[in-house]
Amino acid sequence: MKRSLKRALGCLALLVLIALTAVGAAAWWGLSELRAPYRGFAGDEARVVVEPGTGSTRILHQLHEAGVIERPELARLWLIYGRSDASLRAGEYRFTSAATVDQVLDKLIAGEVVTYPVTVIEGLTLEETADVLAAAGLGERDAFLSAMADASAIADLDPRAESLEGYLFPSTYRFAGGTPEAEIVAALVRTFRDHWDERVAPRLGRRAPPTVRGVVALASLVEKEAGVDAERPIIAGVYANRLERGIALYADPTVIYALKQLGRWDGNLRRPDLRLDHPYNTYVHPGLPPGPICSPGLASLLAAAAPAEVPYIYFVSRNDGTHVFAETLAEHNRNVAEWQKRYWRRRWAEERKGQKEP
Repeated sequence: MKRSLKRALGCLALLVLIALTAVGAAAWWGLSELRAPYRGFAGDEARVVVEPGTGSTRILHQLHEAGVIERPELARLWLIYGRSDASLRAGEYRFTSAATVDQVLDKLIAGEVVTYPVTVIEGLTLEETADVLAAAGLGERDAFLSAMADASAIADLDPRAESLEGYLFPSTYRFAGGTPEAEIVAALVRTFRDHWDERVAPRLGRRAPPTVRGVVALASLVEKEAGVDAERPIIAGVYANRLERGIALYADPTVIYALKQLGRWDGNLRRPDLRLDHPYNTYVHPGLPPGPICSPGLASLLAAAAPAEVPYIYFVSRNDGTHVFAETLAEHNRNVAEWQKRYWRRRWAEERKGQKEP
């Protein structure tokens, strides 16, 4: 009896040892598989798009089908027991080299999705900004325009705003594919607010317009008129002088903006257009336009916040991005004759001469 019991206990111990050995071997194999970098896709990269709401099991099978991981079931076990069943985020992912399961999971847990760049340049209107964002493949133009028509994001800064015109900050952005249009627009406004709070508001001087809307409107005129940063505070100073003296601004960009609003802008500004009875026409209506005519960049916002103390009332383009400034109308008329009349006559004569030469 004792011999039989000892034999049974010996067999049991052997079975336990075999089982433990098997478990250990399986664990060692599993850890080896998890730690081994894997690359099962051809070409330079593999891209996996995870739709919102997709479960982790399906996501891991997507990664397997794309050649990113070799054993999705093993990866699922590791996600549950080794990574506390962490959530995997939706989005588009790009893989270019062999990676361990942990490295792949790290990317999806952190949400390191593919992003696409878009540059919104200074001086664009709301509609033009929507065109740029749509052309970059980030969404539908009408959806962008709908989001831009909601001024609630800047209502505390500009209670009179009926849209986000002027508040879509020009910069280079990166957005993940599938980002909702409203979120993209919100990012542009948030960037404006950050720059306003950190850079512009602390610089507001005595000559700046008294409201945020006025500063942005003045900055938008500076943005459209200035070609070099050094002249932005001077141009803002010229406009401030005119406002202080009750002289109309006579800013061509405001007429162009009015024509765009009416769907009549064809690229040419004609003399009759200067008499257009429109709220944004500063030839007809004195003072600043009712609101911004484009989104100004930081340099123009800073210029409008602190216009330069200059004696000038007038300026005219040299046709190279710079301007000639004047204190009197007589001086201004001489500058116009030189840089708008004689300049173009000389240029046209040179072009005709070049066309005739063999």
